[in-house]
Amino acid sequence: MRVTRTVLAEDGVLLREGLASLLSRFGFEVVASVGDAEELTAAVAEHRPELVVTDIRMPPGQSDEGLRAAVALRGAYPGLAVVVLSQFVQAEYAAALLDSGDGRGVGYLLKDRVVDVADFAAALRTVTGGGTVVDPEVVRRLLRGSADPLAALSGRELEVLELVAEGHSNAAIAQRLFVTEAAVGKHVGNILAKLGLPPTDDTNRRVLAVLTYLRSKS
Repeated sequence: MRVTRTVLAEDGVLLREGLASLLSRFGFEVVASVGDAEELTAAVAEHRPELVVTDIRMPPGQSDEGLRAAVALRGAYPGLAVVVLSQFVQAEYAAALLDSGDGRGVGYLLKDRVVDVADFAAALRTVTGGGTVVDPEVVRRLLRGSADPLAALSGRELEVLELVAEGHSNAAIAQRLFVTEAAVGKHVGNILAKLGLPPTDDTNRRVLAVLTYLRSKS
């Protein structure tokens, strides 16, 4: 198993130690474990990790210090993968993270849903590999409301977009919805066209589709 150099930022000592232990079991080498945003910035500069896992709310203000540090680090170190952990569903936080860099190699996960350690590790590997993962519960809660940018999408297209936001490939979506991969590809194409996204590479357009939705709710 390939080892991923990781910096962990969490102000809760017990949770930080628990996450560090969990990560080490799944092939993530925690090169630094810190408790605030300043220490996070310094640790990344010193260790140059491949992945940062950070809480959003950290000292001294307990607001969005962790998120702001993560976004700044993404600008300073292109290619750095970042996963933020939150206790709350906040569309503006997810949108700010997806706005950083080119929208790849980022994740937004809810703390209280990190219960399946294998799934959590898989999400981290997806992000480290350049993928984008938004917690399914975040997407579900956001989809309960109306959003003008998505008004033209059908029910099935919204369902596909939800799964895209969760980081699933077309093949995985087809398996979940019991349809062909070609059908999923058609739905994704319709979503991108209806959202008026510019023709660029498919991966980036998928990220833009999710970002369009999150911005509509922030």
